[in-house]
Parts: sequence; C-alpha cells; structure tokens
Amino acid sequence: MSNQPPSRRDAILQCLLEMLEQDPGARITTAGLARSVGVTEAALYRHFPSKRKMFEALVEFAEDAVFTRCQTILQEQDDAQVRLRQLVHLVLIFAERNPGLCTVLTGDALMGENDALRGRASQFFERLETQIRQIIKEGELRQGLKFNTSAIRGADWVMVFLEGRIQRFIRSAFARKPSADFEECWPSVAQGVWA
Repeated sequence: MSNQPPSRRDAILQCLLEMLEQDPGARITTAGLARSVGVTEAALYRHFPSKRKMFEALVEFAEDAVFTRCQTILQEQDDAQVRLRQLVHLVLIFAERNPGLCTVLTGDALMGENDALRGRASQFFERLETQIRQIIKEGELRQGLKFNTSAIRGADWVMVFLEGRIQRFIRSAFARKPSADFEECWPSVAQGVWA
C-alpha cells in the first residue's frame, strides 16, 4: 500500500472541508484558504480557476462516492425494501463521516455564492430522490409491494427524513449524528412508503 501524500489539489479540497467543519456558516475566502493550505492564492488558482470550481469538485466527490456505492447496493440486493434501507443508511453514514461536505450539499456553505452553484449542489439531492423513487417503483413492479400513497410521495417522505437528519447534524454543530437510532426509526419511515 502506498503512503503517498495527497496531491496539492486534494490537499486544497481537504483543507476547505476542514475549514467548513471547524467553522460552519463562516464565509471561506480564497486568501484564508490559501493561508490554511500554506500556498499563495495564485497557487490555488493553478489547481482551480475559481472558488466555484472548488465547491463543484466537492459536490462531484460526494456524487461519485454515494452513487457508486448505490450501484453496488442495487447489484447486490434484489429486495426493494432492503435496497431502500441500505441506501438511506449509506447516505446518513456518508454525511456523518463528511460533516464539512454536508454544509456544501445543503447549501449552508454556499450562502453568498453564485446561485448556479447552489443549484449544482441541490442536484445531489434531486438525483438521490430519483433513485429512491425508482427503487420504490421497482418494489411494486417486481415484488408486488403496495404503496401507502405513491412512489413520488413515498420518495418525498424518505427525503424529508434524510435531509432532516442531515440538517439537524449541521444545526447541532455536528453533535447529533445522522445515523443515530437508525434501526429504531427506519420501520416508521418505511411504513410511510409501503403498506
């Protein structure tokens, strides 16, 4: 196994995440980030043409990490109820392990930034909701599971649970873990999806 230090690009992103975690809600400047990384602002811009591109790289990392694992769940599990539970648990654990990234995905760290950037971050949750809706629909088609309401409302219910847990995590300064009591809470969430 190689113990190579992270690339400068990765070191910049890691430092940005640490700053977001240490001081949630604080505005991150390129000057402050450069100081934390130990480089000049010009060096930052050699790796990222703008601060927006840094945040976009973080969103892309989250998408790659979550949706790659999501595909693994879909390949390994046939039961829609198991798929959905595992996917939701995956996202909660990912959020728990990446607190600074949560502030980007929810838009908290993007206040005052470009509207398009906040839209880009919200695509993560839109894509996640689409995947959840697909799992719910497949449960009806392949297994004959009955909805409590509809696939759209069921997915909405699951997203309210997920996003609520992540927002609470941020609001508590990362003290209230998103996955806390998951096994106890999940039956109530699943009941809002399937009859």
